[in-house]
Amino acid sequence: MTNNMKIVAEKKLWKYLFWLGPFLITVGLTVGLISEQWGLIPLAFIITGIVISGLGIIWQSYQSNWWNRRSTQAGTNAVVATLAVLAILGLINFLGTRYHSRADLTEAQLFTLAPQSRELVSVLPQPVKVWVFDINQNPQDRELLENYQRQSSKFKYEYIDPQARPGIAEKFGVKDYGEVYLESGDKRQLVQTVNENERLSEIRLTSRLQQLTNSTTAKVYLLQGHGERQLSAGKGAISQAVQGLGDKNFTTSPLNLGETSKVPQDAAVVIVAGPKRGLFEGEVKALQEYLNRGGNLLLMIDPNTDPKLNSLLQEWGVSLDNRLAVDVSGESVVGLGPAAPLVTEYGQHPITKDFGNGNSFYPIARPLEITSVPGVEATPLLRTKPYPSSWAESDLKSEKLEFNADKDLKGPLTLGVALTRKQVAKSASTPQASPTPSPLPSPTTQSKTSPTPSPSPKTPQALPLPSPTTQGKASPTPTSPPSSPTPSSQTAAESRLVVLGNSNFATDGLFQQQLNGDVFLNSVTWLSKQEKQPLSIRPKEPKNRRITLTTTQANLLILSSLLVLPLIGFAIAVIIWWKRR
Repeated sequence: MTNNMKIVAEKKLWKYLFWLGPFLITVGLTVGLISEQWGLIPLAFIITGIVISGLGIIWQSYQSNWWNRRSTQAGTNAVVATLAVLAILGLINFLGTRYHSRADLTEAQLFTLAPQSRELVSVLPQPVKVWVFDINQNPQDRELLENYQRQSSKFKYEYIDPQARPGIAEKFGVKDYGEVYLESGDKRQLVQTVNENERLSEIRLTSRLQQLTNSTTAKVYLLQGHGERQLSAGKGAISQAVQGLGDKNFTTSPLNLGETSKVPQDAAVVIVAGPKRGLFEGEVKALQEYLNRGGNLLLMIDPNTDPKLNSLLQEWGVSLDNRLAVDVSGESVVGLGPAAPLVTEYGQHPITKDFGNGNSFYPIARPLEITSVPGVEATPLLRTKPYPSSWAESDLKSEKLEFNADKDLKGPLTLGVALTRKQVAKSASTPQASPTPSPLPSPTTQSKTSPTPSPSPKTPQALPLPSPTTQGKASPTPTSPPSSPTPSSQTAAESRLVVLGNSNFATDGLFQQQLNGDVFLNSVTWLSKQEKQPLSIRPKEPKNRRITLTTTQANLLILSSLLVLPLIGFAIAVIIWWKRR
């Protein structure tokens, strides 16, 4: 009797001790959650409770032979399987958080940053922060900002309630809800104002980010006076292209060489966009002199035009083909006509390095012929598909375009080329030389600018030799001091030229299609020699997919979705039931 009472007392003791374990665990969790500090005291309660609960479970199973029961084994297997599934899900979640891979199936890649945005953010020179002054946090805007933040730890963003934190709002000069500001160092810039109808734009954010982080500006001149593309909005204008240059921190101005007679010294790039009439001889020489002193030129020449630039292009080994580029591959695929070549093959060049197999098209384009010239490095940028998909058509008046082996040229055709040339620029501080020609220049006049045109790059320029009559005055040996106080110096300047056989691709409406705008902007960026400017595919605006319905159409849609379709489904169910009963 005594042994039985002892056993009962031990069972009661372990039972009380078992309930003490969950109690201590609860105390430890409560202390930690309330104080938000998981120090020694809450951890001691939790660990002690877990130990007591574990010992109680082990003793109870030993007394009742619990582990040998079939129900216990089945339950244990279920618990182990459940814990294994939870562990696998946790591991997948951890790996998904650290190494995430996403697939954006939208047409304009709305949930994926453009290559230009990723490249720009990944090389930020200093921290940048986006301030969104709004109460509501739109999920689409947050997703865009988080995509930026994933590219670099230097990019941060924060939502601010202007009423709750008026000091910050006053510092930025916030006037209304939804204003988005970009801050880098002591620089601040308004990006846009978001609302229910206008969400945060990647194009605007990337453009403002580029302007804020790039302190240098470059001047771009667009030649006018020969029927070139209009710079302001209008039919056949390139106002969107000009706006795109402004977004990339370029300053644009029109240029009339008939009035100035030479290209301004601050010109980083000169653009000749689709001239319909020929340039004067003096204007062509002004462009040649600009290139000879290390300038950069973008030529976009349409078919059936003669801008009188043959002398300039010959120095670079480029000639304009008078035939029309025809491409029948894009007619059935994307609805383009045969006179709008679809290009998917690009040269290995910084302008087109990220294009891959992307599409760009050039309505009414002319091919280019490239020949090798000493000192000039040429890289084809745009190439059409091989024959029979494309060819150069000579009969421009024919209504039916067909290949003629006698007159036409088989594809692939080159529609664009990028060229570089090293120039040897001379400079001196001596007074200007007399215009009287001399068969052999003296040492004191060797560094002076000659009024004669610069020689063609096909033949390297020879250094002048000192006259025999003046050798006694200044010895040509290095040990002899020069007669002029400031001797001439030579520096190698690189000239760049991009020639495209089309200007329609950059006009309003077509500029934003596919990679057309990227070809133009990347060409100007590369020509400007700004190595910090990203040369990649820029963000695209999402297409407007809204459907505008009249009142009658809206009522019909409501009736069909709420009445007609359910009745049809109910009738089909009744018919199936009637057949099976």
